[in-house]
Amino acid sequence: QVQLVESGGGLVQPGESLRLSCAASGRILSLNNMYWHRQAPGKERELVATITRAGDTNYAVSVKGRFTISRDNAKSTVYLQMNNLKPEDTAVYYCNLGGLFWGQGTQVTVSS
Repeated sequence: QVQLVESGGGLVQPGESLRLSCAASGRILSLNNMYWHRQAPGKERELVATITRAGDTNYAVSVKGRFTISRDNAKSTVYLQMNNLKPEDTAVYYCNLGGLFWGQGTQVTVSS
């Protein structure tokens, strides 16, 4: 049974930063591509960032240059560093392992 647990969300002001973490059970994280998605109220879930097994990364246009995805295979954890946050980044953020397993999500709210 794969478990993913996200943490690090919260309420911040525009321009501030947050770092999300996603811890995976077992040692399977290193074997899979990892993804961060987000879903804002009334909108579909969208892919925000990807990191492959090899460490290659890709980002949605809306977050490129502001967000950074990284992984620590020894800790079975993937991170999403979010800088210069904007109100439109407000959403529930989910991590995904291998396109198959989802975490429970963590709320990010950007508001003045």
